[in-house]
Amino acid sequence: MGIRAIDTAFNYHGFAAHQTLASFGDLLAPFSVSTKVGYFPGAAGAVHSLDPGRLRYALEKTNRDLGRTPDLVFLHNPEQSVSGLPPEEARDCLTLACGVLANAAREGLCGAWGIASWRPGPLVCLVDGDTPRPDVLMVRSGLLVAIDTLDASESLAARWHLPAAAVWGMSPFGGRATDSIWEEINPKVFLRGDSARVCSRLQAAFRAAYYLPRVSSVAVGSDDPGHLRELLDSLGAEVNESTVARYRDLLRRQRGDSNSSSSRSASIRTAAPSST
Repeated sequence: MGIRAIDTAFNYHGFAAHQTLASFGDLLAPFSVSTKVGYFPGAAGAVHSLDPGRLRYALEKTNRDLGRTPDLVFLHNPEQSVSGLPPEEARDCLTLACGVLANAAREGLCGAWGIASWRPGPLVCLVDGDTPRPDVLMVRSGLLVAIDTLDASESLAARWHLPAAAVWGMSPFGGRATDSIWEEINPKVFLRGDSARVCSRLQAAFRAAYYLPRVSSVAVGSDDPGHLRELLDSLGAEVNESTVARYRDLLRRQRGDSNSSSSRSASIRTAAPSST
């Protein structure tokens, strides 16, 4: 299909994702591999930690288990460990953790490093001139992302002066493309011209995810080859950026009008077209 990039994590597949990928031997060679560190095995399941020693261990084990140097390593959801800490302690914790990955890149334990954040809001106020600058920022993207998260993602990228090419999206369908929501709304309103006529609803939602927020790449599941092909076939579809801007304005207005509405329901209602 032309895909040459794989994204995984230290904790995926029961902490065996890297070994599983390595078991494919030469088949893995043509791919660039990005992965994430931050979650570790615990007595009751995965636990999150930004402890520099544990992160360094995860980076070294990643190299051993993959049998190669990962092209990119993300600090995985750092907000998990800094949320709730006093501001100065949280800032120091994030800076030290970023420093571990920045040093790893300089030492050849990874080709580049980044931040992957599901909830970037708590990170924005922690980034200052002492925080190492990542090469890539990965955030949630798509129609089910709350406006607060969209704004925080863009603010975090701006703090580090990251260009659009350095921002990636993930989870464009909120976890599952088979959810009934994708039959209840019509994301084709976000496309223009012939694209709105020929694309499926899932294809339209996928293309819109590149603009909510603005990202250069989107990570998707690869379990279903047919679904993957459908998404690839939509990459040339034209997105109506003015519609995206109006949609975001509607989300902001709704946030101001009713704080009791859920982020998900806000996205659902404003995405539904009056006619198509």
